[in-house]
Amino acid sequence: VDDFPADTIARRFRYDVALVSALKDLEEDMIEGLRERGLDDSVCTSGFSVVIKESCDGMGDVSEKHGGGPSVPEKAVRYSFTVMSISIRAEGEDEAVTIFQEMKPNSELSCRPLCLMFVDESDHETLTAILGPVVAERKAIKESRLILSIGGMPRSFRFHFRGTGYDEKMVREMEGLEASGSTYVCTLCDSTRAEASRNMVLHSITRSHDENLERYEIWRSNPFSESADELRDRVKGVSAKPFMETQPTLDALHCDIGNATEFYKIFQDEIGEVYLKNNPGREERRRWRSVLDKQLRTKMKLKPVMRMNGNYARRLMTLEAMDAICELVPSDERRKALRELMELYLQMKPVWRSTCPARECPDQLCRYSYNSQRFADLLSSTFKYRYDGKITNYLHKTLAHVPEIVER
Repeated sequence: VDDFPADTIARRFRYDVALVSALKDLEEDMIEGLRERGLDDSVCTSGFSVVIKESCDGMGDVSEKHGGGPSVPEKAVRYSFTVMSISIRAEGEDEAVTIFQEMKPNSELSCRPLCLMFVDESDHETLTAILGPVVAERKAIKESRLILSIGGMPRSFRFHFRGTGYDEKMVREMEGLEASGSTYVCTLCDSTRAEASRNMVLHSITRSHDENLERYEIWRSNPFSESADELRDRVKGVSAKPFMETQPTLDALHCDIGNATEFYKIFQDEIGEVYLKNNPGREERRRWRSVLDKQLRTKMKLKPVMRMNGNYARRLMTLEAMDAICELVPSDERRKALRELMELYLQMKPVWRSTCPARECPDQLCRYSYNSQRFADLLSSTFKYRYDGKITNYLHKTLAHVPEIVER
């Protein structure tokens, strides 16, 4: 407790007040939507459902560069929500009718801040202390109705919360899972890293908030008096109390970054023909890396970066980058395999990148399972030297879970 920040600063809105303010902002859209659907105003006073997407992320380093301001922790976290859709089920009707749908749900313009805090997202204690009341308010809102005047008439709203705007680090923190280096590689299924590298494609989403709570209870009470290892295996890496419910999703940006990092390493390995050697030294690896960086800089104008970022990832994962890299790969056969890997990847990528895959890239969505199976076959044969008993978190999710996430 020594290095605990004495006073954490946070500003937050009361959740219900923030929701009212968001709905009032959308008043015209709702009236317009009712009019378009021919739902005469007088009929519709109850039965409105609002779907809310919740997001929470660390905002990195926000320290003053040469400040004389108050001393605050140099990291910040923002918790926010987006009104995704508003629908109404008229009296005696079976089907709900959507009267408002957010067209750009991932835009910062539709994202409303609920709570801004000076706290490091890794500081679980402070984070949960500040978000505790938010969770309590959200629970109360879930179980009640809001009556609000829209278009001059009192109307009754129910809210449905979907916590999908979290990256993997935050999901693990909110759901009581071990950190991302854990043997339990996935926040969606119970697979271990070794299993995920043996069976790359066939997994289904099994974890849920309620199950995580049950598992935490088992972890806490150890009803079968097992050893730490047996117990951990029983609860599949749930070793803290789940704090907030999240919905199964895949964070597209980090998926891009994680997979591009992986490809970048494969490129180095292929330049050095690692599949023929066992255990090349650090110097050798460094040499391959500088050869790769130099080629990317001259052919693609890509400056080397310390840590992979989104822009670099997008430029690296293209067929022209692939062509540049193939010039450095000695064997024709390996060049063909690499190119096929990249082509499959570029077929798969739009599916987790688009807002509504079923509408925006139906063909790629249909072929996804087939493509991911072929991709996995390549990894476990041609690139076996890299995926023997290990696989990265995002590569596992990309191959195993995307179609089911989209379906849900």
